Amino acid sequence: MHPITTFSAQIVALPVENIDTDQIVPARYLKTTNKVGLGDAAFADWRWNSDGTPKPDFVLNRPDVQNAQILVAGNNFGCGSSREHAPWALTGAGFKAVISTFFGDIFRSNALKNGLLPIVVDEDTLYQLFSLFEEDPATVVTIDLPNQQLVLPGGQRVGFPLDPFAKHCLINGVDQMGFLLHEDSMIAAYEARHPARVQTV
Repeated sequence: MHPITTFSAQIVALPVENIDTDQIVPARYLKTTNKVGLGDAAFADWRWNSDGTPKPDFVLNRPDVQNAQILVAGNNFGCGSSREHAPWALTGAGFKAVISTFFGDIFRSNALKNGLLPIVVDEDTLYQLFSLFEEDPATVVTIDLPNQQLVLPGGQRVGFPLDPFAKHCLINGVDQMGFLLHEDSMIAAYEARHPARVQTV
């Protein structure tokens, strides 16, 4: 995982509510255990024709948003079944963060464990972002993760909630296993201070 601290990036808006995980990454892609190339699976049924050519009317296929790293989506993003491939596909497509008013709980958990930042904002802020993108597709916003703030083009700062442990992992670019491995010396010291209570035969 790459660390996330403070970064500025172009947004792309997908103002559709209740986008479930099967729409984010269709079930036929779930056979793979390799993240490489999975970015093409993100919104595959919306992005590609049956012959593999891009659908020109889908927003992610527009030439002017190919550098976007922040997805702004409608309410209840990532609802539906659990599939870790959903954040894999989104990060593979170049996204570092998704902004919405609500996320499916399992998607949110999977996203945080895989280096994708789900940012919850109020409805007014979400529609403001939709309007900014409609007026100027090159709109850039800043995400200040240490201070848990989204900074809009005019300088307005909007706070967002985040679990402290998830924040620590994102800032340091580690998953849960990486966090435990980083604490290896402290674990060893603890075990040295506490003799084994269960003896093996």
